[in-house]
Amino acid sequence: MHRGDLADLTAFAAVADERSFRAAAARVGVSPSALSHTVRQLEERLGVRLLHRTTHSVAPTDAGRRLLDRLRPAIAEIAGALEDLDRERRRPFGRLRIHASAGAAAIVIAPVWGCFVGSYPEVQLELEVDDAPVDIVSKGFDAAIAIRERAAADMIAVRVTGPVKVAVVGAPAYFARRPAPCTPDDLARHDCIQYRWGDSAYAWPFQRDNRSQGTCDKAQRISVSGPVTVNGSGLAVRAAVDGMGIAYAVDVQAKPFVESGELTRVLEDWLPSHEGYFLYYPGRRQVPTALRALIDMIRARR
Repeated sequence: MHRGDLADLTAFAAVADERSFRAAAARVGVSPSALSHTVRQLEERLGVRLLHRTTHSVAPTDAGRRLLDRLRPAIAEIAGALEDLDRERRRPFGRLRIHASAGAAAIVIAPVWGCFVGSYPEVQLELEVDDAPVDIVSKGFDAAIAIRERAAADMIAVRVTGPVKVAVVGAPAYFARRPAPCTPDDLARHDCIQYRWGDSAYAWPFQRDNRSQGTCDKAQRISVSGPVTVNGSGLAVRAAVDGMGIAYAVDVQAKPFVESGELTRVLEDWLPSHEGYFLYYPGRRQVPTALRALIDMIRARR
């Protein structure tokens, strides 16, 4: 299809509908002579006369009528699609696909999604929860929410939480068999739920908070071992609840089980807060209206 055919066919349809070059020219916003030239070029390119012309009237030929019958639904479909885009530009509309780590989904999305969906009923929110890294462009996501280092250098990253607490937890039944660790080095003698983060096992970060002395020990990372490896922090917490070992997770995921007595916190003086979560997306221009509305709601809640 010639790159100018769509515009030329739309011009032809306008003339055929209006039965007048002057009226059609006013409709499409060009001069009558320019419109006449456009239709004549289209006819020459197609090798078919589409319009009968006299000094007083214009009417489609038989070939023009048959072409017009097939053009009208397509032009209406295109016009409808453009109207939908304009509608979306003015008000959140359509599907919004978000990728989030388990911790980010619990802390960032879950507290606002009821309000968001209620406020924007024409948006279909699609949330995929996975702790693995993702190329949001190739996978068709509008944005992702994770820790900052997951965002590629060319992404726009927006902070959506403050620092986030972490927890090291185990089931009371597990600690009945083994004494609770007093320092991170003690984890070498424990079964730990390993967490695979991308292509490698996640080393657990620790830093002792000596508040009474106004200092902090040097940060360290501990590589742990154990009988179970998972790729989601929620699964790590579930394994700890089932007495399979000690888990390291975002505190909000462990907290319900701690409050119910199914898990016990350990090493609380050694746990740093991580810097929190960022929402990231490609490009600063023409941010989808639904995504902008979600970002505004999340930040307002903060």
